[in-house]
Amino acid sequence: MKTIKLLSVALLATFALTSLSAQKSKRKDVPKPPGYYVIKTDVPVRPKGQKDVLALRHKPMKVVRVGFIGLGMRGPGAVERFTHLDGVEIKALCDLHPERVEKAQKLLSKAGLPAAASYSGSEDAWKQLCDRDDIDLVYIATNWQHHAEMMIYAMNKGKHVACEVPAVMTLKDAWDVVNTAERTQLHCMMLENCVYDFFELTTLNMAQQGLFGEVLSSKGAYIHNLEPFWKYYEGNWRLKANEEYRGDIYATHGLGPACWVLNIHRGDRMQFLTAMDVPATSLPRFMKKEMGIQNPKVANGEMTQTLIKTFKGKTIYLEHNVTSYRPYDRLYQVIGTDGFANKYPNEGYCLRPTEQAKESVPNHEDLKGHDFVSEETKQALMKKYQHPIQREIAEKAKKVGGHGGMDFIMDYRLIYCLQNGLPLDMDVYDLAEWSAVGDLTRLSLENNSAPVAFPDFTRGAWDRLKGLQLHMLPASSTAK
Repeated sequence: MKTIKLLSVALLATFALTSLSAQKSKRKDVPKPPGYYVIKTDVPVRPKGQKDVLALRHKPMKVVRVGFIGLGMRGPGAVERFTHLDGVEIKALCDLHPERVEKAQKLLSKAGLPAAASYSGSEDAWKQLCDRDDIDLVYIATNWQHHAEMMIYAMNKGKHVACEVPAVMTLKDAWDVVNTAERTQLHCMMLENCVYDFFELTTLNMAQQGLFGEVLSSKGAYIHNLEPFWKYYEGNWRLKANEEYRGDIYATHGLGPACWVLNIHRGDRMQFLTAMDVPATSLPRFMKKEMGIQNPKVANGEMTQTLIKTFKGKTIYLEHNVTSYRPYDRLYQVIGTDGFANKYPNEGYCLRPTEQAKESVPNHEDLKGHDFVSEETKQALMKKYQHPIQREIAEKAKKVGGHGGMDFIMDYRLIYCLQNGLPLDMDVYDLAEWSAVGDLTRLSLENNSAPVAFPDFTRGAWDRLKGLQLHMLPASSTAK
């Protein structure tokens, strides 16, 4: 009996320490969840005088003046892509290493563009770039650990910000960035390129046109064996992230397209998640064999699997694995009442047949009866439902490149929206929600896969917008 009482006290203490509380819904149009317990994190009250930045618009810019911070793995490609954009002036380049800045200057020279101001040689050289009066947009492509402070500093200096993924590593940083964007009323966008993949963007248009019926669920992942690349991250910063952090710390490539097709914070929101992982195996073995570390300690699991429930009862499945020997896979799937889309390992669509096409007595042994449509039909569908953005820029994107062109479409859309005074395709709430999965999955894993609530970064405004909209000028208009 004494043992039972002690166990009861221990359990109660555990619930208290992890802030477990009943999650209840006040919405009448959605069934109330069962009596489960969910870990909640603090949602700070919006400071007085501050307002949300949903569908934020700014005065159109005829020319967008840009400064780049970080010229290691991703930065030079971004600089080169920007040389192909009209109405852009590259004003400044910054990296800790002077030779990287000089290499990026050669990209400008090759494109027949004037040299940019150079900043390098010190840990805070990037602040000098942000301090300039002739920059509208700061483009950040550094390691993850510096993203939050750079975004916040740049916005406080009156600059719009675009930042590589994940934009933040902790919930605190997410809230600090959201509050800065709301207080300054400046654009703060995460550079998530996978939402612009040709298949993802076409599938999004199909879903919005109702081809799949009601979309109920989506899947996404980042499955990429990074063994050939670990040594190219300066100071082993990316490997160290997996040593120190547990959870899906790189969720945005899989999560972004899923959130778009499910209208997250545009009529629905992610309500809670639960995560599971398996023991780290491949990375410790690599560190011992290739790096000579005798007793490597890795916090992150070999694979993290996460299941997310939305407020309207829909689901998202995520997977993170950067160490196992597996083919690259983003696992992109869209599951609707009348259709299905799948990108890996084979692209395909499956659609509910019309009444005329159905057999009077279906053959239950015909496992091909629900197969993908033919390649010919798939190509015809992709042509018919090609997203308007792709029709506008696809051919140039394929020539410029960047993961097959999706990087260029991402940059093009950022500049297009700024030039025409339109809301950006991704806002600071996308940045916070998608990046926060890292910290939220950590909380779930550390508490025996307990459900963890998503904080509402919009603070109540998540259903004000009705559906995702990628803004474009009317076809008859001329871009400014």
